[in-house]
Amino acid sequence: MRQTLITLLFILPWLASAQDSIPSFSLGQAITYALEHNYTAQNAERDILDAQKQKWETIASGLPQINGGVSYQNQLKQPVAQIPAEFFGGEPGTFQEVVFGQPQSMTATATLTQQIFDGSYIVGVQATKTFLDYSQNNKEKTELDVRKSVVEAYGNVLLAQESVLISEKNKATLEENLYETKRIYENGLGDEESVDQLQITLSSVENQLKNARRMEKITRQMLNLVLGLPIDAPTVLTENLDDLTQKQIDLGLIESEFNIEKNVDFKMAANLNEQRFLELKLAKSRALPTLNAFVNYGGNSFSDRFNFFSSGQQWFGSSILGVDLNIPIFSSLQRSASTQRAKIALEKAKTQFTETQSRIRLQLETAKSDYILAIEQYGTSKDNLDLAERIEKKNQIKYSEGLATSFELRQAQTQLYTSQQEYLQSMVDVINKKTALENIINQ
Repeated sequence: MRQTLITLLFILPWLASAQDSIPSFSLGQAITYALEHNYTAQNAERDILDAQKQKWETIASGLPQINGGVSYQNQLKQPVAQIPAEFFGGEPGTFQEVVFGQPQSMTATATLTQQIFDGSYIVGVQATKTFLDYSQNNKEKTELDVRKSVVEAYGNVLLAQESVLISEKNKATLEENLYETKRIYENGLGDEESVDQLQITLSSVENQLKNARRMEKITRQMLNLVLGLPIDAPTVLTENLDDLTQKQIDLGLIESEFNIEKNVDFKMAANLNEQRFLELKLAKSRALPTLNAFVNYGGNSFSDRFNFFSSGQQWFGSSILGVDLNIPIFSSLQRSASTQRAKIALEKAKTQFTETQSRIRLQLETAKSDYILAIEQYGTSKDNLDLAERIEKKNQIKYSEGLATSFELRQAQTQLYTSQQEYLQSMVDVINKKTALENIINQ
């Protein structure tokens, strides 16, 4: 006994610390956690960083650039030139073979280039800002999708938990009914059909319970995936499905002012228009001249052996300053066709923008209607559940007194089980429909 107490003293603190290490989440905490750890949300954040780097990459292409180069040559067999021999006092009409220069040479250069004017560069810099805005809008849309996924997954876990509890309760009640009915039958006061009817109902409820337990595990894994946790990591949900549903009933949300410019789909459609406009400017800019300047400085050294880095080796310097002007003259209407295609793309984007605005407004009205319907169905299913419970209870009493058949009891029980599932689903629908409406109005 003493040894057992000592063991418990060592084990209990460990169990307490293990319990404390299991993360627990309310719905709000789960959303906050997912926005930071969800895999898709993390990549959306990286997309913004990538867009920022791409913006500087584009800007830097128009700033001064310095490039260096080193070239080494070793003429294993030098070329021979023939020069009239009379230059060296020889016979006229004859030639003297001459080798020019030394076999080994090295050249080192450094070139500074600066873009002075390029229309496509100006448009490119403007486009980087648009692309950054697109990445930020995409991140916002990703966060809304993650939020919706968390709400749905969280609600499904609570639904599965409640389904397990209800199925366990139903199973216990049926097992008690079946036990009593068997005893009555064995004593010769009942019929075998009553036993069979209850056995059928019990088997069905047992299957539902097994499925509910499997679904509870699967929905927890789905929630963990959305949260960015290992799928088998233990978690504790601190919300209650009924209380959470009550919090999500807010009819004032339906009457709230809607600013379409806050809708993320509107922002992305507007962003697409801006991109297409810049693409048109880019196509037009290709007809403009480009002007670039450069400064080059280099040195050459020659030797009959590799001693270019010796202190006494002589280097001969050279430098060039210049500008390059490129003037587009004729492209066989290639630039014209490119510009016309850009115009068509812009007109398509404008049409899509108009369509998007209409679709958003339709989605808003649909989401409001779905939210109202979910609240109404929640109230109806709650009332129906109360009625089904009363009917089942009355049939239980009638059956025990011999005033109702086992078939009538089974019908009442089946109706109760259906009402229970409809009630649970109606609560999840209220939560999900509210989230869908909030995503549209961006609250």
